[in-house]
Amino acid sequence: MIYLLFLPFLLQGILILIDEFYFHFKRGLPRWERLGHPLDTLSMIIPLGYVLLHSFDGEHLKIFLGLSIFSSLFVTKDEFVHTQYCVSGENWIHSLLFVLHPLVFLSVGLLWMKGEVMDFLFIQTLAMTLFMIYQIVFWSLIWKPKAK
Repeated sequence: MIYLLFLPFLLQGILILIDEFYFHFKRGLPRWERLGHPLDTLSMIIPLGYVLLHSFDGEHLKIFLGLSIFSSLFVTKDEFVHTQYCVSGENWIHSLLFVLHPLVFLSVGLLWMKGEVMDFLFIQTLAMTLFMIYQIVFWSLIWKPKAK
């Protein structure tokens, strides 16, 4: 039964890879997205890191919930502009990611409460951190906009 808690992570990972390596590569990213996407990833890393650094108790749970709610709202910040830049398929992927975002945090909270799979949460946090570094390096230092 505990394995169901891994499903939101798996689905989120698959959708992020499709969004990044299909849609983003296809259209390129304007400056606001090149800055905003690593911040979105950071907003997920912070609550996971918090869980890794603190034992589960009522006070720590309140802080985790606050960080998770902030992240879940923060990642929606660009959707007003995305409708101008993204095709419907990419917007659909975003909507699925918005549904999964709080489900990932629910899974994190339940796994944290059980205290059984902290290695998984560490690996997940490390993977997100590496992805954020990739986002910064590739989109800000390597990628060049196509000449129009």
